[in-house]
Amino acid sequence: MSQPAVTPIRVALLGAGVVGSSVARLLTEQADHFAARVGAPLEIVGIAVRRTGVDRSDVPVDPALFTTDAEELVTRADIVIEVIGGIDPARRLILRAMEHGASVVSANKALLAEDGPALYEAADANGVDLYYEAAVAGAIPILRPIRESLAGDEITKVLGIVNGTTNFILDKMDTTGAGMNETVAEAQALGYAEADPTADVEGFDAAAKAALLASLAFHTRVSSADVFREGISEVSSADVLSAKEMDCVVKLLAICERTTDGDTEGVTVRVHPAMVPRSHPLASVREAYNAVFVEATSAGELMFYGKGAGGDPTASAVLGDVIAAARHRVAGGRGPGESAYAALPVFDMGKAQTRYHIRLDVADRPGVLAQVAAAFADNGVSIETVRQQVVPDDEDATANGVARAYLVVVTHTATDAALSATVDALTDLDTVNEVTSVMRVEGV
Repeated sequence: MSQPAVTPIRVALLGAGVVGSSVARLLTEQADHFAARVGAPLEIVGIAVRRTGVDRSDVPVDPALFTTDAEELVTRADIVIEVIGGIDPARRLILRAMEHGASVVSANKALLAEDGPALYEAADANGVDLYYEAAVAGAIPILRPIRESLAGDEITKVLGIVNGTTNFILDKMDTTGAGMNETVAEAQALGYAEADPTADVEGFDAAAKAALLASLAFHTRVSSADVFREGISEVSSADVLSAKEMDCVVKLLAICERTTDGDTEGVTVRVHPAMVPRSHPLASVREAYNAVFVEATSAGELMFYGKGAGGDPTASAVLGDVIAAARHRVAGGRGPGESAYAALPVFDMGKAQTRYHIRLDVADRPGVLAQVAAAFADNGVSIETVRQQVVPDDEDATANGVARAYLVVVTHTATDAALSATVDALTDLDTVNEVTSVMRVEGV
């Protein structure tokens, strides 16, 4: 006796770039496997592109499926996959899709970090799913474990390398001794960095991902605007060398953690370069790879590692979400919605607990170290180590006729506000010619 025909799940794809092309190819090549996992076939009903008539032979679908009418396409799908990026028209198309009963899978970290609550509200109002595993760290399954696997635990900290471009640049500076401009050019030549690398180098991409991680980890609404952000453009070869001397490496980190201000519990969310001890697992993350380190009360320390970008890796995360949404279509039910019940305050950067590595150009004479130590003590900051460096032969050994030296100070943990105030005080000392470098130290 033949089985009754199963109604296919209609899938619309917005975007046919690197990720979109990989998604379409895998949906086609793995069609039988996906149908078995879902309980129904997944049928591509259209692919929205900016213009038709372009050679898309790398996408193994009927050319008639390509359309420029994304507005119409999303109204006839059960699941809409959004991989076009940006804020609009992506936001408008996602909302339109939900209004017409479609679940949405997105890789759009910028939109989700800016307008995630409104998208969740639309999903709830229309009884559909919103998934976005691919929005953070490409193929690495990090959002679902935070949201679901660790739902019975309390996450205290998320520390991660979530931008492959900057990790590649800093890794090359560490291993080859090259400067920033040289390594950025190499990243561009290899396709890791865009022609305009600002979003990566200045930390905007990582900040959006940090907002998503913090929102899920702490059940609190966090937007990109809440994230303290510093990029890597000011990281010098001298900074990387100083890190080596401390047996550290420099990484651009996204750091989300619970903290307290008096009796008030809140969270801090920040993105900035930091020195990380080579003994820490994140220090071994090389090239354009990503890794996220999670600390939880019961589970302890967990680390997720893998490729953070690229067509197939990102498509893997997208399709994992598509399978989940499709299963709900077949069996009923919905995935988890927004969890913002904790509503913790998001503290400014001054409340964050960190350590500083400070390099000072000072007058080489008696009493200087005592003045420097007093500046730290006056601001309640404890010094861990101090070392003096001689002025290199290729530099002027004097300033205004007075011999120079370099002091390198590493502090114990303090609030960023206290550490910043200390740097200001050091700048005002007449024995300090210049504060030449300030970098945070994490993972100790």
